[in-house]
Amino acid sequence: MTGFDTWLYWIDHAAIAVFAISGALVASRKQMDAVGFILIAIVTGFGGGTLRDLLLGRTPVFWLKAPELVGVAVVAAVVVFFTAHLFQNRFRALLWADAVGLAIYAVLGAEIALLAGAHAWAAVILGVITATFGGIARDVICNEIPLILRKEIYVTAAAAGATVFILLRLDGVWREPAFVAGALTCFAIRAAAIRFGWSLPGYRARPGRDYPDRTE
Repeated sequence: MTGFDTWLYWIDHAAIAVFAISGALVASRKQMDAVGFILIAIVTGFGGGTLRDLLLGRTPVFWLKAPELVGVAVVAAVVVFFTAHLFQNRFRALLWADAVGLAIYAVLGAEIALLAGAHAWAAVILGVITATFGGIARDVICNEIPLILRKEIYVTAAAAGATVFILLRLDGVWREPAFVAGALTCFAIRAAAIRFGWSLPGYRARPGRDYPDRTE
């Protein structure tokens, strides 16, 4: 294992913790018990990576080979259970925790897909799935409007980060700077969207045409 692989190992654990925290924060907004906190934290932390591995045919899925990751999610959920009341604005904290996890997993998911033999375009899509599906599952279970459907840029940030990483790798750039560049791209776009309310243009309804009656 190279030094960067070791670094990625800990980054992966950190990303699981961050996504688990975001899930637990939603559970706190719904006033769940400790078991609910743990369940939502695990769904959020592992949902995207599980779907990615299933689509790639990788068995067993990643967390079944690394039980310590489940422990990380459980610990994060328990800590939030006892400290969530300290956050004055839990939704704001959720947004930023989710943004960090989004940036890391968009790139990490894209790299795993690329190493598994996926085409570049498919690796970008799988990076987006890795970064977003856990949050979608979290919000659906908790009856929240998914962050992916909110006005601010979300999926676009994940896609941009994964694309930057893939393009740099295809151009021969080393893993380390490519990973950092992709993650920073995703986080910068998502952070700006949160801070300044950036969003893509939405569809605007237009009045229908009024066709006069025609006589044959």
